[in-house]
Amino acid sequence: MIQLEHVSKQYAGRTAVEDLTFTVEEGEVVGFLGPNGAGKTTTMRMITGYMPPSDGRIRVAGFDPIEDPFEVKRRIGYLPENPPLYGDMTVSGYLYFVAELKRVSRDRRRAEVARAIERTGLTEVSGRLVGHLSRGFRQRVGLAQALIGDPPVLIFDEPTVGLDPQQIVEIRQLIKNLAGEHTVLLSSHILPEVQAICQRVIIINKGRLVAQDRPEALAERLHAGAEFRLRVRMPRGAGAAGQATAEAAGEATGEAAAGVTGEATGEATGEATAEEAAGVARLLRQVNGVRDVVPEGAAGAFRLILDPGLAVEQSEEVRERVFYELARARYPIIELSPARVSLEDVFVQLVTEEQAGGEGA
Repeated sequence: MIQLEHVSKQYAGRTAVEDLTFTVEEGEVVGFLGPNGAGKTTTMRMITGYMPPSDGRIRVAGFDPIEDPFEVKRRIGYLPENPPLYGDMTVSGYLYFVAELKRVSRDRRRAEVARAIERTGLTEVSGRLVGHLSRGFRQRVGLAQALIGDPPVLIFDEPTVGLDPQQIVEIRQLIKNLAGEHTVLLSSHILPEVQAICQRVIIINKGRLVAQDRPEALAERLHAGAEFRLRVRMPRGAGAAGQATAEAAGEATGEAAAGVTGEATGEATGEATAEEAAGVARLLRQVNGVRDVVPEGAAGAFRLILDPGLAVEQSEEVRERVFYELARARYPIIELSPARVSLEDVFVQLVTEEQAGGEGA
């Protein structure tokens, strides 16, 4: 439905988009991600025909936005980051105006405007002037105008900016409901929002494609070894537990784990010093099948990373060995659960790696 082939854009003495190629299939909801200045808005403007590419080819439903601008605009609903609204028009009046611009037939306009108002939650303000609305409601008006005419392709640039939490939930659900009936490309800085809405993501940086895939597939690719959240109760300075950990680590490495032993300072508090956490991490790194153990912020919290490529049964065996080592060291397990890699983690790692690669080139 949307096709970009080797698209580039140069202006103002710089390259905003460079050799960008991707496809959005019919009925998909795709997130378009990148840091500020990555070229997202420029790309969206080229797709919608607001500016021509310097090189490459763009097709929307088979039409070129520059050669066939009316055919493309007839098939696209576009919500820019700052929608150009007429403040001296009422909400319903403005949407009627948009319906006329989009050449919605006269006998369909009333129903079309009513549908857009109802879907975007504008019923209570439909008679008010756009200029008197809050930013959140103005954003809804911008979303409503994009839906007028029921276009098959929807381009949303930051669709939930300025909305309150309840409005964000409602608009997210609306966009999810558009899947299948419409092809949606949306840009957002709110990565959990993209993860909740989109079936696939496209990530760009400095105008270049970094990655495109399902969020889960990107996470699996970046974190080949299974990860688990581990929380243990760590009695601070508890001599028996500390000594057991040191002995266990010593058996595996030939030396006592520094910082784990120490004189008992009183009753267990459940808090862990950095030295104690480092000692437990060293202990668990000796377990066969454990690739790394990373202490995290909370007391007794760790990220347990297993070797890549382990089968399910092998992963279970590694977790059993972790359990026995901690039991022998007298550290009760509070939690051992699969860690979910967020889209934010994926985004940060991909962009950081791409920037490092660019600097090294």
